[in-house]
Amino acid sequence: MALDRDVVMELVGRAVADVGAVFAAGTVVLGQRLGLYRALAEGPATPDELAARTDTTPRYVAEWLAGQAAGGYVQHADGVYSLSEEQAFALTDPDAPFDIPRAFLLATGVLRSEPRITEAFRTGAGVGWHEHHEDVFLGDGAFSRAGCAGQLTTEWLPALDGVVEKLCRGARVADVGCGHGASTVLLADAYPASTVAGSDHHGAAVDVARKRAADAGVADRASFEVASAQAFTGTGYDLVTTVDCLHDMGDPLGAARHIRAALDADGAWMVVEPAAGDTVDENLNPVGRLFYGISTLCCVPAARAQEGGYSLGAQAGPAALRQVATDAGFTRFRRAIGSPLHDVYEIRP
Repeated sequence: MALDRDVVMELVGRAVADVGAVFAAGTVVLGQRLGLYRALAEGPATPDELAARTDTTPRYVAEWLAGQAAGGYVQHADGVYSLSEEQAFALTDPDAPFDIPRAFLLATGVLRSEPRITEAFRTGAGVGWHEHHEDVFLGDGAFSRAGCAGQLTTEWLPALDGVVEKLCRGARVADVGCGHGASTVLLADAYPASTVAGSDHHGAAVDVARKRAADAGVADRASFEVASAQAFTGTGYDLVTTVDCLHDMGDPLGAARHIRAALDADGAWMVVEPAAGDTVDENLNPVGRLFYGISTLCCVPAARAQEGGYSLGAQAGPAALRQVATDAGFTRFRRAIGSPLHDVYEIRP
C-alpha cells in the first residue's frame, strides 16, 4: 500500500500541536499555582524581575515565559514579557467567562486517572467523581463558577418564560447536582426573595457548597443536602435546575421522573448541557473534541459508577435529552438559548 506522505505529515503536525498542548497545560497550571500570571499582570518584566516578584528561580521562570510566549499566552519583545489587557483578564480575573488556568487544572487532574480509566475500558466498570485527584474538583468548581457567573442570571434564566419574574417575587428552587454550589449561591444572591435547595450525591462537594454559601452571606436562603438526583427532597418547586450534570448521572431518566414529581404544576426545569448536535458528524469540531475528551475520561466513567449505569455522555445532543424528558412524562421541551459551550433547555410538565 502506497502511503500519501502529505497526509501522514498533516497528521504528525496535528500530533505535534496536541502533544505541545498537553505539556502547555502543565505550565499553565504552574503559572496559576505560583502566581506568575498575576505578577506579570502588574507590569512588563524580565525573567529576573518576575522571579523576584514571585519568589521563584529566574532560570525556571525564563523557560516558562518563553514557552508562554510561544503559545501566545504572553507577549515578548526584546527580552521583556508582558500581558495584554485581554490576556490578563482571561488568565487572572476570576470573573472571566472562561477560567483558563482552572480549565487546565481540571484537565491535568483528570489525566492523573488515566491508568484507572484504561482498566475501566477493559472491565466496563465505572470511575466515580470522588475517585479522581482533588485537582479535578478544584478545577471543575472554579470552571463551573466562571461559566455560571457570566451567564446564569444574565442570559440563561431570562431566556425562560416567566421564570425571572417568579424568582424576583419569591420562588422555591431546587438546584440538583449542585457540586460546589456555584449556581446555588448565585441564585440565592441574585434573588433574595427566593430559597434555593442544593443537592449533590458527593458529600465532600456539599461541604464546600455550604461553606461558600456561608461566606457569601446567603446561608439563610441556600440549603444543601447529600442526595442523588433521584432522591433529593421537597416538592412544589417553581424551578429545578441541573447545570452541566445530567450527562454525568447513571440514571438520567430516573432523575427526570423525580424532578417532574418535585415540580409545581406550573414549574420549569432548566437543563444546562454542553453544546452538541445529535450526530457525531455534527460534533466534529473543537468544542465537540473538548467534550468528547472529558466525557471519555470523566463523564461516562462517572455515570457508569452510579446505580443505573446509563451514560448520556457530554455530547448527547437535543434529541437524546428530549427523549429523556418525554419518557419522564414532560410534555414541553425547547432549546431556550445557546452559546459556543452550552445549550440551555426549558422543560415543563
